[in-house]
Amino acid sequence: MPKITALLFDCDNTLVLSEELAFEACADLINKICAERNVEKRFTGESLIQEFVGQNFRGMLTTLQKEYGIKIAPDDMEKYVLMEEDAVIAKLKAALRPCPGVDAQLDALVASDKYLLSVVSSSALRRVRASIEKVGQDKYFPGDVVFSAATSLEKPTSKPDPAIYLHALKKLGKTAKESVAIEDSKSGTLSGTRAGIKVIGYVGPYADDKKAEMAKVLTDAGAVVIMRDWSEFPAALKKIEAGEV
Repeated sequence: MPKITALLFDCDNTLVLSEELAFEACADLINKICAERNVEKRFTGESLIQEFVGQNFRGMLTTLQKEYGIKIAPDDMEKYVLMEEDAVIAKLKAALRPCPGVDAQLDALVASDKYLLSVVSSSALRRVRASIEKVGQDKYFPGDVVFSAATSLEKPTSKPDPAIYLHALKKLGKTAKESVAIEDSKSGTLSGTRAGIKVIGYVGPYADDKKAEMAKVLTDAGAVVIMRDWSEFPAALKKIEAGEV
């Protein structure tokens, strides 16, 4: 059983409670894009979360093009991606909070000095850095240990593509077998699992009446253990380290 030496954290709704804020900002822009292309469908932050949780903005626009038969020129795509980043970062800087209990776990992990801690996200690097800086979590992730599927790769992508996890492992000099990922979405869990990494599924930020359903979604996507609260993290990690899952 290889020793676990690296912990790879998703950012949105895993480290910080950003999804709701981000999707609100996103909905305004997507509705404008739809209106300009005569698509009648309109989104709220909530309906976007249900449809696209775990995907970055580029991924959402790609899906929209397929589903509604609309065309977004490459130049427009880049323009929209930047506009969305600006809108989301402004919202996050105003109101972002950490996920309950996560900082205590990060403190304990840093104190144990047993693991390399990294952030592996679908969101743009600028947004991820703004998020962790806003809540003071940048101290847990010093140096080049923050990776973005939208920014860090030569060809931008989004989870569930495993490319960002494979890239992070390579840059960190770690193997999948000595790493554990923590994810809150189906696409993120699939991304980690497809990269050969064992995933802890976190359902804390979901509404209470959705937690059981999401636990099943994440388990079906490959999560080997589910936690409802960050206080359950040490036990979840222990299970993986003991080879029980």
